[in-house]
Amino acid sequence: MSALDIDPSFINDPELIEIENDYKRRYENSHFFKAMQEAYIFIPHIKELITRADVPPAILYLAMAESNFKTRAYSTKRASGMWQFMPYTGKLFGLTINNYIDERRDLIKSTKAAIAYLKQAQGVFGKWYLSALSYNCGMGRVNQAIRKAGTDDLAVLLDPKKKYLPRESRDYIRKIVALALMAQDEEFMLKTEFEYLMNRGNAYSLATVQLPSGERLSRLAQLLDVDLEILSQLNRQLKYDFVPPTHNGYDIYIPYSKLATFKERYEPKEFNQIYLVHEVAKGETLSSIGRKYKIPFGVIKDFNGLKKSNLSLKQKLIIPVEKEHGIALNSYMVKKGDTLVSIAKKHRIDVHRLKELNSLTSNEIYIGDRLIVVD
Repeated sequence: MSALDIDPSFINDPELIEIENDYKRRYENSHFFKAMQEAYIFIPHIKELITRADVPPAILYLAMAESNFKTRAYSTKRASGMWQFMPYTGKLFGLTINNYIDERRDLIKSTKAAIAYLKQAQGVFGKWYLSALSYNCGMGRVNQAIRKAGTDDLAVLLDPKKKYLPRESRDYIRKIVALALMAQDEEFMLKTEFEYLMNRGNAYSLATVQLPSGERLSRLAQLLDVDLEILSQLNRQLKYDFVPPTHNGYDIYIPYSKLATFKERYEPKEFNQIYLVHEVAKGETLSSIGRKYKIPFGVIKDFNGLKKSNLSLKQKLIIPVEKEHGIALNSYMVKKGDTLVSIAKKHRIDVHRLKELNSLTSNEIYIGDRLIVVD
């Protein structure tokens, strides 16, 4: 607990003891660990990132309390991924969310973003447990609680009668501490799979490889002799089986044990075809969409497994297109009266990200300039 700047006396907190005992009962059930099977693959790498970032090791249990290490976790409040980032906060910390990818579900990038947030909050509050609390309810709410309580003492902030913090946040910090205490309980660790989950070696650590636009995970799985489901588990940031249409390719995670096989067997090639995601607008038909992308409507129908030609508003369709045409569709030519702000708004992209994609150091743009507008 000292690593989180929590007073050792907090170990006697009755609600903490109750939560820890409840966790122990659940973790003694082997079925509970089967539900976390994905975590066995990547936890060693997540632990390594946390260690390298010089943050308390107990931060790992924040992800466990948030999502039970489920990369596909999605809340009713629209928080997503293992670290449960909201869309706005995720983008604020550099995570891309678009039609093709949601990096809140990216094992590595979301972990780095969570670490960046926690470090920033620790710099504000000076204590790690306050940083962890703010991850749940926001820095503003924690500041407000400290002002009302007149102290940042954890026992006072968690007072159930005063309700300085929401019940969810009060339970949240206790969950993190309870999980950390369990990891230090040798007797418990030895009789459950919890020890194996948390302290296993690096047999399943990850390697990052870059694939070109148009490449498919299914083809990569065949080349590497690895189960497609494992590759999918490591790359939940991809909304589809294919690498998104970008100019520079995209980073994909594979088991480190397969890196040598990748280097030996994988030959980068230029794909003539890439895949775009089209959201059906009012009045659109398969024929009109086919004309827009210069492909027969039957190809769209077959590619998306559609039995009928009827479309729903905002339905998403995967469109296979020629690469040059696809890249043209992902760019925009500046017209008279355009500004970076108006272009960003039109294409639903952050202005700062638009500048990054086009290596712009100022807001100056000129008629005829072609800008990349899809991340």
